[in-house]
Amino acid sequence: MKQLFIFGILFLTTISYAQQDLTVTVIDVDTQKPISNLSVKLLNSSINLLSEQITNQQGKTTFRNLATLDGYQVLFENSLDYASENSEIFSIRSNQSPNITLILSKIGSQSLQEVLISSRSTSKINRRDAEVSSELKAAEIQEIPVEGRDITRVLYRLPNVTQATGFYPESPNVSINGANGLFASYLIDGMDNNERFLGGQKFAIPSGFVKDITVLTSNFSAEYGLTGSGVVDITPRSGSNVSTGEAFFITRPGPTIDGTSDFAQRDLSGNQVKDGFARYQAGAGVGGAFVKDKTFYYFNFEHTTDVKDNLLNVPAFGIAETVRGQNTFNYFSAKIDHNWTKNFRSSVRANIGLVDIERQGGGLEGGVAFPSAANTQKRNSLLLAVKNSYNFGKLSGETNIQFSRFNWDYANPLNQNGPQVVVLGTNDETLAILGHPGFLFNTIENTVQVQQKFKYYLDNHTFKGGLNFIRGDHELFGGGNPNGNYTVKLTQPQIDAINQTGLGSGLNINDIPSNATVMNYNVELRPASFGTNQDIYSAYIEDLWSVNEKLNITLGLRYDYDNLSKGGNSKGDYNNLAPRFNFNYKLTNNSSIRGGYGIAYDKINYAVYSDALQQNTKSADYITQLQELVNLGILPANTNLDAITFNGNISANVSGVNYLQGPTGESLQNQREGAFSNERRILNPNGYDNPYSHQFVLGYQLQADDNKLFYVDLVHNRGENLFRLRNLNAAAEYPIDPNNVIIRTQAEADATRPIPIVNGTATINGNTVTGVARNVVMSETEGKSRYYALSLNYQKARGKDNYSYRLNYTLSSLKNDTEDINFRAMDGNNYGNEWGYSINDRTHNINGIYSYYPFKGTTITLAGLLQSGQPINRIPIGFGTTDLNGDGSGFSDAYQGNSDRYPGESRNNDRLPWSTTFDIGLQHQFKISGSNRIEVRADVFNVFNAENLSGYSNNATQSNQIQGGSAASGLFTQRNASPPRQFQFGVRYLF
Repeated sequence: MKQLFIFGILFLTTISYAQQDLTVTVIDVDTQKPISNLSVKLLNSSINLLSEQITNQQGKTTFRNLATLDGYQVLFENSLDYASENSEIFSIRSNQSPNITLILSKIGSQSLQEVLISSRSTSKINRRDAEVSSELKAAEIQEIPVEGRDITRVLYRLPNVTQATGFYPESPNVSINGANGLFASYLIDGMDNNERFLGGQKFAIPSGFVKDITVLTSNFSAEYGLTGSGVVDITPRSGSNVSTGEAFFITRPGPTIDGTSDFAQRDLSGNQVKDGFARYQAGAGVGGAFVKDKTFYYFNFEHTTDVKDNLLNVPAFGIAETVRGQNTFNYFSAKIDHNWTKNFRSSVRANIGLVDIERQGGGLEGGVAFPSAANTQKRNSLLLAVKNSYNFGKLSGETNIQFSRFNWDYANPLNQNGPQVVVLGTNDETLAILGHPGFLFNTIENTVQVQQKFKYYLDNHTFKGGLNFIRGDHELFGGGNPNGNYTVKLTQPQIDAINQTGLGSGLNINDIPSNATVMNYNVELRPASFGTNQDIYSAYIEDLWSVNEKLNITLGLRYDYDNLSKGGNSKGDYNNLAPRFNFNYKLTNNSSIRGGYGIAYDKINYAVYSDALQQNTKSADYITQLQELVNLGILPANTNLDAITFNGNISANVSGVNYLQGPTGESLQNQREGAFSNERRILNPNGYDNPYSHQFVLGYQLQADDNKLFYVDLVHNRGENLFRLRNLNAAAEYPIDPNNVIIRTQAEADATRPIPIVNGTATINGNTVTGVARNVVMSETEGKSRYYALSLNYQKARGKDNYSYRLNYTLSSLKNDTEDINFRAMDGNNYGNEWGYSINDRTHNINGIYSYYPFKGTTITLAGLLQSGQPINRIPIGFGTTDLNGDGSGFSDAYQGNSDRYPGESRNNDRLPWSTTFDIGLQHQFKISGSNRIEVRADVFNVFNAENLSGYSNNATQSNQIQGGSAASGLFTQRNASPPRQFQFGVRYLF
């Protein structure tokens, strides 16, 4: 209670706002020299802003702490020597410091002016630093065909961003620089929006609340950290003196008019859907001023309903029924800004997300899960931020505080307090799944973030520094079913009796005969929640040194500490110093060269720590096994066994029970000590080193004219200390001769372990113990990755023409020896043999967006995405097992997807075909009166109905990236395909 009271006071009194500066440079067109002591003005009529400043000796002046708005313009009015000039209208995004150059002609001069550098988002040269980033504004997002107003669907239209292969359905669907999507950093207005258990967004911000999106892919400022991948920063909408808004309705009718496909597609959450799928969306947004020139607001609400059908198909019970379900997504956002004085501005932002993803029973092709076993995945989020900015002479600052909450209940049961019952037929076939989902996974994260930032301005230097603190209070309620799970077998007369009741899909656990034979019963022994605080401390300092009118040098240093790095040690990873250096050199008024080097440290996913707690135990037998690993030198001699162990979840199996009469977990606690486990985990006694990357960049920019920008970047990222798993009791390596395949049995493999396993027991110091684990696993940070990329970009803003476009080509390569926090070596701990192309590697990636404006109010946008194929991991077939070395890891459907490989094949050494997708969007706005308009829109995705086998967001376990047989065999099993041609229609009212 005391902590909540203190937080409440902080929340009501602290101040914050993102720091945005604008640097204006004034140049004489004849001499090409800077003009000092000249007055320039900054105007934004939407908030009645007019500010005037004088240029310094380098012809520069900086307007500080600006609001993230559209509608800015730089003005120079006539002087005795120079004619009037002004920039085009431009916008400012979160944490942006743009540069505008005015090129002035002397009064009476006959010189032709050089190109005035445009400030448009699609054509803007970066004269400040070597940050590699891309940006999309709200107007551009609204033109691009986007499924369901989901902004993540436009991110992979940007350079160095691709559609990701994840390891569970809801995993983030974009990859930056080929890295695992879990490690990208998501921000709203520069503040944290990361779900820290695994990764991805807490609040999935819809496009209606987005002013613009910026993706920082490399060599970003020391202000950004906690990612070695990239940053996605959303600038939310703000109100102005002019009242504006929208109301919309969108529908995706689904299979009735879509192209046909034999394969399931995915809803917006990443889960598979098929028959009967349809989507309906509606929402509204409004912005304006509560008090003119002083207090502004923007509110947005968006709702989505997905309708989906499954098939419940149980011939033995005479059941073939359609089971309808639905998903609902509700997102509310609000932002209020207030100008207290010219130098003091406040802001409050709220984001609330309520997401229900229903598992209604049945299956895509026919299933046996009855509606009584229905459950709902909930992903609920709350973000509250209080913000202010302020100026004092040459000093500006901000103080930020945010509270956020994320509740991820993976399977909220319809029958909360009952058991699960799996019903088998006479031939042991599964006839029904009834009741509880059979497991618990409910994680809650309450997070407080506090930032303090400062900037200090001198003529040729801009110093900035800051402190950041994030505390995440994690709590997980997981494990097996505390109400018990039954597997029962029915006789034919019992099956016939159920069939005659006519219950159909209404069958429930109480309808199973009480004399049914119970084949197995297990129950969770520790139905309790557990967790800890994750504290992250960060600090940075940076100097932007304007050496002269041509050269800018940025020198920065960042430090991060994450208390989870302690693991099972008493000390954490304290040496995370990250230097940043870059330069930007002006070649001409419309071209520059840039480059730099920096280190960026990654976050530690809480799941690394949580898994080590949940899959752990302090039983005496397990402690004995760990001590033996210490004695063998596999664990360090100074290992604190109490620090690396924890009483996690464990289930007990009981035989000989009657149906629905199984004992409770409380009465079976004595089974905890002697329970054998196939796998247990521990916290790493050495702790964890934060993953990090060395980032190298060299680039060239050319502003061809007011509306055209070309730039090229060479990027090299070297990832170090990446997460992977190490098996401390691994079976000995077993290389397999592809010309003479001899399969090792599990018993043979178990005999080669440091602590041999025989029939579920181990002999240690002459004593036979049962409460041990076949595999003792811990996370380590020893992985590596190497990313190389050449990115070519050409952009044209509309200007006075009736068309605009973006073209991007990226040639890249990413290799690594680990893909994920749960990645393990195929053979023992031999990670040398795991080095190969990443699951998210692309060789070629071509993106194009072309918008045509044939007449006023009409826009036709064509978006094309061409990608070379995703890597294939070749697994064994034709040997009677996929576990050739007998170590138990020969699985093809595990999240990490690194099962045994086909003999003679290296990891990911084959490729799927190219993916080519073209989408088109058509919209027209009808003017009603004044600024009131009606917009009608139609989007067609995958216009040419291409059946792409790669290049789309998917779950690795359901994709085509796992194939049986050698690459030379030509064998191919098609498990999936990108969506067929799909249609989406919408109407929007704008004012």
